[in-house]
Amino acid sequence: MIIFSLGKFLRRPEAGALIGLIGVVLFFLIAGGTNFLQPASVASWLSRAANLGIIAIPVGLLMIAGELDISVGSMITAGSLITGLVSGYYELPIAIGIAAAMCFGMLVGAVNGYLVLKTGVPSLIVTLGTLFAVAGLLLGLTLLITGSTTITLRAPAIAKILLGSYFGAGFQVLIFWWIGITSFFAYYLHYSPYGNWIFAMGGDKDSARNVGIPTSRMTVLLFIFSATCASFVGVSQAILFQSVQATPQMTLIFNTIISVVVGGVLLTGGFGSVVGIFLGTITFAVVNQGIYYTGFDQSWSNLIIGILLLVAVLMNNTFRRMALTYSPKRLN
Repeated sequence: MIIFSLGKFLRRPEAGALIGLIGVVLFFLIAGGTNFLQPASVASWLSRAANLGIIAIPVGLLMIAGELDISVGSMITAGSLITGLVSGYYELPIAIGIAAAMCFGMLVGAVNGYLVLKTGVPSLIVTLGTLFAVAGLLLGLTLLITGSTTITLRAPAIAKILLGSYFGAGFQVLIFWWIGITSFFAYYLHYSPYGNWIFAMGGDKDSARNVGIPTSRMTVLLFIFSATCASFVGVSQAILFQSVQATPQMTLIFNTIISVVVGGVLLTGGFGSVVGIFLGTITFAVVNQGIYYTGFDQSWSNLIIGILLLVAVLMNNTFRRMALTYSPKRLN
């Protein structure tokens, strides 16, 4: 029974992500000592994971469905800039600025989904175009309206408390939002009928459509989730830092995809879990922040980060292959 349970566990998408996370934490405990797990240290990588994780989960769902959204790099900036323009430059209530940013995210997500469906162009190419189009639009409008690429924002206390503050040893309040959004999408993917639709779309979209799954509607909805969550992170960053730069966050695109893949989602679609993405995001944040608690020369940090993440991904794939080929013994 123990062997069977182990084999069943290894078949789960999040198994490799959990093992990879444990391995990474052990590495930094050995290389960096217990300072790595001090409250302030934990706050640093959990806060980073929260910002990344809110975006990674809907992007992961898109990847499970066989699509990809790389426009999120511009959508974070869009959320920040729109909030800054509406509630900073024009001094309208912060609720209006947040609503405007979220509505823009929904609009861009719907456009992404519509273009993917109507043109037949791969979502990677469509969202690459959206990435630069949104970045150019926002930069041009910001310069035209304000004459600058920087906007300041003085958010009211309630907005700071809910979206842009720290608590305890430096934990960002966005961590609570991350946990709530993760719980919502975990239910959505694993316990609602829509989850089976998403997995079916990633396995074979034509077959999913033929059995009655509304693939077009689900595709648009998933793109809306992705763009809106990215805009939400941008809103929180604008409120937290009270200053916005009209610069797309290009590196976050790769960080998101890495976190999702480390979390056990296949690039080919049809396989993955929200818990795995959650763990994969923490793994990336631990690797990214943990390097500063070691005695390694910081000029080698990118090399070490790359190697550790590659090892985590390889471990994930190895355990998944072992699980798929494992045949438990039958009890007589």
